[in-house]
Amino acid sequence: MTAHDSALPDDVDALKAMVRAMAEKTALLEQRNAHLEQVNQGAEERIARLMAIVKVLERARYGTRSERLGKDRLSDDQYALALDEIETGVAALEAERDKATGHSTKRPPRPRKGFAAHLERVEVVIEPDDPAGCEGLERIRLGEDVCERLDVTPAKFRVIVTRRPKYVYKGHEGVIQAPAPARIIASGIPTEALLAQIAVAKYADGLPLYRQEAIYARDQVVIERSQMAQWMGKVGFELEPLAAYALARIKQGERIFADETTLPTLAPGAGKAKTAYLWAYVRDDRPFGGSDPPIVVYRFEDSRAGECVARHLEGYRGILQVDGYTAYHRLARSEGANEGVQLAACWSHVRRKFYELHVSDASMVAGQTLEQMAALWAVEDSVRGQDAGTRRLVREEQSAAVVSTLFKLWEKELPKLSRKSKLAEAIRYALTRRASLERFLLDGRVELDSNTVERAIRPQTITRKNSLFAGSDGGGRTWAAIASLLATAKMNNVDPHAWLTQTLERIANGWPNREIEALMPWNYRP
Repeated sequence: MTAHDSALPDDVDALKAMVRAMAEKTALLEQRNAHLEQVNQGAEERIARLMAIVKVLERARYGTRSERLGKDRLSDDQYALALDEIETGVAALEAERDKATGHSTKRPPRPRKGFAAHLERVEVVIEPDDPAGCEGLERIRLGEDVCERLDVTPAKFRVIVTRRPKYVYKGHEGVIQAPAPARIIASGIPTEALLAQIAVAKYADGLPLYRQEAIYARDQVVIERSQMAQWMGKVGFELEPLAAYALARIKQGERIFADETTLPTLAPGAGKAKTAYLWAYVRDDRPFGGSDPPIVVYRFEDSRAGECVARHLEGYRGILQVDGYTAYHRLARSEGANEGVQLAACWSHVRRKFYELHVSDASMVAGQTLEQMAALWAVEDSVRGQDAGTRRLVREEQSAAVVSTLFKLWEKELPKLSRKSKLAEAIRYALTRRASLERFLLDGRVELDSNTVERAIRPQTITRKNSLFAGSDGGGRTWAAIASLLATAKMNNVDPHAWLTQTLERIANGWPNREIEALMPWNYRP
């Protein structure tokens, strides 16, 4: 007789009960296994869909031209959105699996940074219950475990009730009352903080007024978007002098960047959308050790003509770093002249043309060009933030030979190519801009590329999806003025809402024009 046999009961009814219990347990296990199989099958299908998305993204970004998404190619922001959704999907799968198995998935701990010191700390102390038999005994504290979690209180509306009592004095004629506080919107309902909230949401965060209207309605606050639009017109009017002053400060810079992009606009009387243009100007002296604040200014125009940039930069005589658009050439200083600007070209635009050839047809010349160009950016990483003289010397020692080799390669290969070939077009693009491309070797203030202004203009292009302007007089200029100052605040690591609230309050109270410098975002003090 085995040990297992001796453990079995002799009673028949007891044996039957044991068999029934074993059968029920087996049924539960089979049911759980079926559920786990169903969960695993569903998880595998969803994982397969996520992997298919990843492959599409990889083809879109790294595949040959025929595999990419053509004119609908995803932007960097769209890639980030897709990857966020994949991460969300993986987390949902893990949660479903954890619930089914009863075991939690342990991910590698992320390095956690401490929360900012200015955030409010709400202390919650959880004391243990006295265990049985310890009631009334003295407790001796040995220590404690402390954890911090990030919490948020949703934004709430409040009503500021201002009372101004009226008084009369015995034996004195007349009624005495404190003057009404100044407001940006005379006799209106919004405080300057609310105006700042709407402006930052629309012009810095890309949240259109109709969406804000719906969000506020959830708090039972009805503000029609047409009313908010009127408020923003007033805010833009008050801020236009600051935007003009910011552009004047940009033109005081030794080197500035310029770029332009398209925006949708409604043609007057036609009811159809046409193309308008956003011009961007950036001053950022930090790469060559400058101490002046970074500034960006946008100008909304119905045209892309060279007359626009000539008007915006009238009187500027410094270095203008741009892409290859010919409108900027009308500002260029002719040989031996003192008038006009010195044009500096963008090596990133040159590189982009050869990169497209390299990934599409594996051009050997394009590949050699990209390989040699990589050394130029490596040098730039080593001198960023140093003074202009040091940058020029290092470039002279390390970058000049690379640039010379590139132009020799292009001059050698161009006669061998068909004039209509894409490689010939890329080489001619570089050769016709040789002087402006080489300017960074002669002047340490010049950057290798114009990515600074491209980064400044990129967030604003979200307006293409969220806005339709009615020409420069129909909101375009207002948008450009407000967006310029909010973007400048962010470039200077200033909270745009706090700055705009304070600035609107100061303007409402009659801030003197002669002290406009103190109103600028880079001079903000809480």
